Order: sequence, then C-alpha cells, then structure tokens
Amino acid sequence: MVTYIIRRLIGALLMLVIVSMVTFSIFFVVPRMAGATSEDFANRYLGKAATAEMAAVAAEKLGFNDPVPVQYGRWIKGVFAGAEYDTGASVEQCPAPCFGYSFVKRQPVWPELVDRIPVTLSLAVGASVIWLIGGVAVGVLSALKRGSFFDRAAMSVALAGVSLPIFFTGIVSLVVFSYGMGITAPGGAYTPFEENPAEWAYNLLLPWITLAFLYAASYARLTRAGMLETMGEDYIRTARAKGLPESTVISRHGLRAALTPIVTIFGLDLGLLLGGAVLTESTFSLKGIGDYAVQAIMTNDLPKIMGVTMVAALFVVVASLIVDLLYAVVDPRVRLG
Repeated sequence: MVTYIIRRLIGALLMLVIVSMVTFSIFFVVPRMAGATSEDFANRYLGKAATAEMAAVAAEKLGFNDPVPVQYGRWIKGVFAGAEYDTGASVEQCPAPCFGYSFVKRQPVWPELVDRIPVTLSLAVGASVIWLIGGVAVGVLSALKRGSFFDRAAMSVALAGVSLPIFFTGIVSLVVFSYGMGITAPGGAYTPFEENPAEWAYNLLLPWITLAFLYAASYARLTRAGMLETMGEDYIRTARAKGLPESTVISRHGLRAALTPIVTIFGLDLGLLLGGAVLTESTFSLKGIGDYAVQAIMTNDLPKIMGVTMVAALFVVVASLIVDLLYAVVDPRVRLG
C-alpha cells in the first residue's frame, strides 16, 4: 500500500511539472510561433499607451529576450521564491507564491485568487454532496426497479438534466424561486461560513441545487448502468444463495463494485469545478475563480489567466491523486496495479 501511494505521489508531481510546461508553452511559446515578438509580450504588461521604445526596454527588463528555458525556469522560481518585475519605469514585487503579477490592477494574482477560492470551494463542495447522494440514490433505485414508472420518470428527468445548459436552468430557477416565489436568495451575495453558516447556506442553496441537477443526472444514469451490470454477476447470486440480507447484497457487493466509475468522474468533476464553475458563477453573480477568469479574459490580463490555469490544473491533479488512493479502498485489487 505504501509503495502504491508513493508511486501515485511521484506521478502527481510529474503531472504538475508537465502541466506547468504546457501552460507556459501555450502563453509564451505558441504566440512566438505565430509571429509574436518580445515587444508584443511586454505590451501586455505596459498597456496600449506604451511606445515602441518603452516596449523594447520593458521586454529586456522582463526577460522576454532570454531563451525560453530560462524564462520558464524564472517563472517556476517565482512560484516558490517570489519574483520582481522590472518594467524600466518601476520594479513591482510579487511575493511567493507568485502566480503572476497583474499590471492592469497593479497587484499580485495569488492574493486575489485566495480571496475568491472560498466562494468556488463552497459552491463546488456543496453542490457535489447533493449530486453525489441524489444521483447515486436515484440510480440505485432505478436499477432495482427496472422498467417501473419510477425508473422511467427518473431517467427522463436525468435526460433533461444532462441536456439543459446551466445558464438556462439557472436563469429559470432565479425567475421562479427567487424573483417569483421569494424562497431563495436572488444571487450575487456570499457570506463566509465562519461569519454566519445559515446565511452562507441560504445564499448558495439555489446555485447548489441548479449545479447539482446538471451533474446528478449523469451520476444517476451511470449508477443505474453499473448496478444493472453488477447485480447480474455470479458473485451476486452466490451472495444471495448464502442467505445474506438483500440490503447487504446491494450495498456491500453490488453498489461497491459499481462505485469505481463513480469515484473516477466525481474526483475529476470536483477538481474541474474547484478550478472555476464559470457558467454557474456568472449566472448567479458569484465572485469566485470562474468569474475571475472571465474578467481576466475580457481585460486581456495574461498573468491572471495563467494564474487561474495553474490553480485549476493543481486542483485537477490533486483530485486525480485522491481518486487513485480511493481506488485502493473501493477495490483492493487496484493496490496490485
């Protein structure tokens, strides 16, 4: 088991290195292949009002004329040790961990990300609990009652949940439950959990349900398919022949075997959402990482975009690592792989 964990940790670290290389290449190598110059990169930091002379000086000061491996090494070093950005006119400090410095807002990217992570974390974790419990429960019941009215109705609702985009269901939910009935918060508000847990949950209730509806539909269909497959296996018939209670057969033998694909997609879905639920945050005006990414793209703020990309990649890699470790719990045979 220890060897398995060590292998997975090494694999996660290597994946983070590869992701950092790919991210750096997308923003700094690919544009050069398309004809971008060092001055073009400098203009992203200086703004449109910069002259050609100012851009040339800034490009030299910021190191855009250095070889690509040197630039990548300097960028990685900044994440762990901080960085200084000398534009020629001023020297901006970016303390560690430095995921970039926004010259549009004149401040490091990491503190802004830290301020927004609790919003995205609250949204993703709350919604994931709802869709995991609801989706798996509906999928199990549908499989056990195959062909019944409940099965057909549940799968029809699941099909609608998969098909409808989040910005449609989000707007409809706001119109009906917030502005129409006044049951839920109208969006745009977030209260930290430590300040007022009840208000925190009230403000996020509708975003949770709306986001969970989208994912729960997929989980219900996947759980149903897995349960239908596993409940027909020989070991299930053997367990029943031994006289085990039906609840034990379903929970300890049938559901456990069907959980392997659920664990996979749950880890990846949660990791992606922690990197920013863009559509949900935009629909409900939540100031999370997704909204931060949208603002960065609209203002062409390259350091912000790179910071969000790296943080999102970090969440996905960590989620994948946790999934690999959970495999050993759900299916002990994985430990031998």
